[in-house]
Amino acid sequence: MTPEEFRASFPALERWAWLDTPGSAPAAAPVAAALRRAIDGQLAGDFDWGDWDAASERARVRFAAWCGVPRESVATLGSLAEAAATVARFRPAGVALLAADEFQSLLLPFVAEAGRDPRRPVGLVPVEAGESRSDALLERIRPGVSLVAVSETTTLDGERIDLAALRERASEVGAELFVNATQSLGVLRSPIPAAAPDYLAVHGYKWMLAPRGAAWLVAAPAAAVQLEAIAPGWKTAEGAEGLFGGRPQLGGGLARCDTSQAWLSWIGAEAALGLLARLDPLAIEERALELAELFEREALELGAVPARTGAGSHIRVVRVARPERLAARLAEADVRARVTGDRLRIGVHGFNDLRDIERVLAAIRAA
Repeated sequence: MTPEEFRASFPALERWAWLDTPGSAPAAAPVAAALRRAIDGQLAGDFDWGDWDAASERARVRFAAWCGVPRESVATLGSLAEAAATVARFRPAGVALLAADEFQSLLLPFVAEAGRDPRRPVGLVPVEAGESRSDALLERIRPGVSLVAVSETTTLDGERIDLAALRERASEVGAELFVNATQSLGVLRSPIPAAAPDYLAVHGYKWMLAPRGAAWLVAAPAAAVQLEAIAPGWKTAEGAEGLFGGRPQLGGGLARCDTSQAWLSWIGAEAALGLLARLDPLAIEERALELAELFEREALELGAVPARTGAGSHIRVVRVARPERLAARLAEADVRARVTGDRLRIGVHGFNDLRDIERVLAAIRAA
């Protein structure tokens, strides 16, 4: 599928310059069509709930193939927070190291578990002005740290974390690495081959184009054996008489850690993965990074100031002088980007093109 064909899959892009995928992506036509068929079937009463229920398993298989991992290493969940809570509950004793300004759905499950279990404390790493998040974490990885949890890309300032360096340092002290790829997977290639994280989690409603409520957790074999379900249910039972009786499943693949699936979310996720599978991951990543770099370079020439210190990503955040006026100009130009305080944030996916970048830059000039 060419970039032009990919872009044509999003009807909203006929009007909008959509640069707010860090918040949520517009609907892709194949995903919307799958959801519409499901709703129409339910309305008519001729739907098959068993087929609906199997959508999460089909999506698991597609996701595993896309990431290049065995399907047995993948759990299907409803959110990043569920994935983080699963790991936080069963991780090895010792300090879990996270940036103090980490995204709450990754941070708070570890903080909550530390409050329940003194064997699993949390170390919060402050990021000083002028210091990259990668460097701040690397300096604090030392004996006693059993896990490092990090978002590959942060929407706070758009820094792309040096996962390879974190992996190397974590291995030196015997620590596990948890990567939240919610803000990267789908536009950036999977970090699994290069960084070999022990855990990778992603909520698919942003860059993976799925409805909210479909998320995945991948665990390497040595890490997976310690995990159990945080909310066992009828899909994770063994030894049951049909749907009644039984006990939580403890062996087998990581499907034992599944949480209860919202059917429509997984019907959409299956369709989204079908669309993503038609793309060239390297071409999508290169295109997005090139456009993001162009935006930042031109925005700085117009007087904006970068918010990050570390390496850049497909998400760029700059400080602007007249944010309220800029927000009005963006709305007038049908540009979807986020202005918070004095910061403008854009996120570039493979469906974006040069025209989108030119429209947001024109709004900056007008403001």
